[in-house]
Amino acid sequence: MYIDESGDLGLHGSKYLVLSALLVDNPVDLEFKTGRLLLVLPKSYKGGDGIIEKHKDWISKRNSEIKAALEKAQNKKLNLKRTDDEFRQLIFSIVENISDSLKININDIYFRKMKSKWGSCSSKKDLTINTLLRYLPDSLIEYVIFHEMVHLIERKHNKRFWDFISNKFNNYNDKEKELLEYWFLIQNVVSKS
Repeated sequence: MYIDESGDLGLHGSKYLVLSALLVDNPVDLEFKTGRLLLVLPKSYKGGDGIIEKHKDWISKRNSEIKAALEKAQNKKLNLKRTDDEFRQLIFSIVENISDSLKININDIYFRKMKSKWGSCSSKKDLTINTLLRYLPDSLIEYVIFHEMVHLIERKHNKRFWDFISNKFNNYNDKEKELLEYWFLIQNVVSKS
């Protein structure tokens, strides 16, 4: 059973979404990826408002980053000419190059439209690619695939993970911001068509 509530954070009209998770041992998690705050709580957890208050500064900072991304997205262009076949061939080529570089083998590659992330890589070495990546520049597609494949070396987004990323992409913070900008552009252009 999920609880879906919208409300005002007191941050200039920002909205939040509260979900109560099914699993009791699920950790508390805050996400602010898609322009809405997602608060994931174990079913038995009490005090969601306290979590929001505790992280109000982070929420405000993230809200500012999203506003900046929305503004910058207006100056970006999508690659609307790339075909599905061209996109798939690009993905296979990038995966092969990164596999050789990292000495990692991918079991399978899946393509599907995803709602809140660019890709994922399972512990079974299955790579799932968001089909919306096809509209991004090649350099960002390569970054996303590298990011996901590094999760086979380090599952968590910890210092070791980001050190690994920075060995190839020392500007990974810029890449992350650019991905957010493109996310909002795609939501406005592609997803509505």
